[in-house]
Amino acid sequence: MDPHKIVISSNSKSSSKNKTAELDPVLDSIGFEIEEVSPSELTGRLPVTAKCCQPFKVLHGGVSALVAEGLASMGAHMASGYTRVAGVSLTINHFRSAAVGDVVLARAAPVHLGRSTQVWEVKLWKQDPSVPGKKGPQISESRVTLLCNLPVPENLKNAGDALKKYAAAAAASRL
Repeated sequence: MDPHKIVISSNSKSSSKNKTAELDPVLDSIGFEIEEVSPSELTGRLPVTAKCCQPFKVLHGGVSALVAEGLASMGAHMASGYTRVAGVSLTINHFRSAAVGDVVLARAAPVHLGRSTQVWEVKLWKQDPSVPGKKGPQISESRVTLLCNLPVPENLKNAGDALKKYAAAAAASRL
């Protein structure tokens, strides 16, 4: 098991919400729940509500892009040793829609971890309604390119503390 991976068990919904709120308040505000966090993979879920839909009651494409950028940025921040990262390109293809009441599963993984740039792939699926946690049809796929190893401004030196805290707690729980 990856020593940097954090797995939030499915029976700890309040814990998952608290961690999401601390790690990414914007994702938390739309109901996204982070499940696994490591420099090699991030996963989570989003119950589709009216809050994250466009007028036709399907998941807004901008929300899919927000999830992609958020997960890729957290992963790149960890993979770069907690240096500052900045997204420079996001491309997204939408294959299917997800409607109010669906649950969307997300997975971000690195494609390239270079010294000055990283590329992350983020896929979203509808959850199979008959088996919680099982992926159904894929709804989108994104590529996020980030500049990495940027200097962290002095007043933001603690920007990675939440990610470090959860990584340390996960490592300690395996000892």
